[in-house]
Amino acid sequence: MKLITSTLLSGDTPRSRVLAILMLALLFGLLLTPAIFPGTRALNVAAKICVFIVLASSYDLLLGYTGIVSFAHTMFFGIGVYGVGIAMSRFEVSWLVLFAGAASALMLTLLLALLLGMLSLRVRTIFFAMMSLALANFFAILASQFSDFTGGEDGLNFKLPELLSPGTQLLENPVFGIDWTGKTLSYYLVYFCALLLFLFCLRIVNSPFGRVLQAVRENDFRVAAIGFNPVKYRTIGNCLSALLACCAGILYAIWLRYAGPDTALSFDIMIDILLMVVIGGMGSMYGAALGAAILVISQNYLQDGMKLLHGNLESVPFIANFFHPDRWLLWLGVLFVLSVYYLPLGIVGKLRKS
Repeated sequence: MKLITSTLLSGDTPRSRVLAILMLALLFGLLLTPAIFPGTRALNVAAKICVFIVLASSYDLLLGYTGIVSFAHTMFFGIGVYGVGIAMSRFEVSWLVLFAGAASALMLTLLLALLLGMLSLRVRTIFFAMMSLALANFFAILASQFSDFTGGEDGLNFKLPELLSPGTQLLENPVFGIDWTGKTLSYYLVYFCALLLFLFCLRIVNSPFGRVLQAVRENDFRVAAIGFNPVKYRTIGNCLSALLACCAGILYAIWLRYAGPDTALSFDIMIDILLMVVIGGMGSMYGAALGAAILVISQNYLQDGMKLLHGNLESVPFIANFFHPDRWLLWLGVLFVLSVYYLPLGIVGKLRKS
């Protein structure tokens, strides 16, 4: 059993009992969400966690393992969302169209990532960051301006094959406490695809290729001196990261059945990804997964927790005002500052060091 687990994790085990418990809780918590929390809101949060685990892991491959700062990640994520959205809204709804839209998005992502890498990765990191930011903004403007094609600011609502439709009842009676509908099937499609993509990320970073990426991050001059081409490895790393981000966008489109600039191309998503990677710990796929879960849960439930706390502190108005539900973003910022100050290596870095 231990050998099988190590093989699945590509030899990169948690190396901390607490971290192992947290990862198992996340794995089985997401797996059992439809049974434990049957409400629509909990299922939406769980699906978003799955998507953002893939998205944060893909960005950690770029930032934490390769040392490249990019602001184009939301563009690749958006290409995945819009690839499925445009295909399903323009053509007859079928599995073939769904796969064609996803494949088209992946091909466009690979082309743009390759061009961006070849043109920019020879220069210093800050110039690559600026180039990626300009390209991401340009793509967001295109998505807004070509409203006849992309739906503009209103976005695109689309349908999926009947098997994934929320109205489809797969089984008459609940099984294992789960009501098996098209919505449930969509969730488990997202869950298992996200799990496979996360394991694929672990495989990449623990392969010989991943070791070279880490060496490039530490000292590209020495890497070049021993015969490896740093630009080539950075470009391949950038392409792999972009393709994984596109896959996350495809899964998000399947879950939401909507493609719009606010949900796919907003710069706020880029900030969220950075927070996830930093909170969890850069250079660790486990950190990306934990950071994604913590941030998504905080964004969805911190305000509810503050509302409950505010109600219990009404007898002390001065203190209660500090915990008013409308100030949840302030406290989210405070929690982030405290986590950076007390956990400079992130949650995983702290757990593995202790």
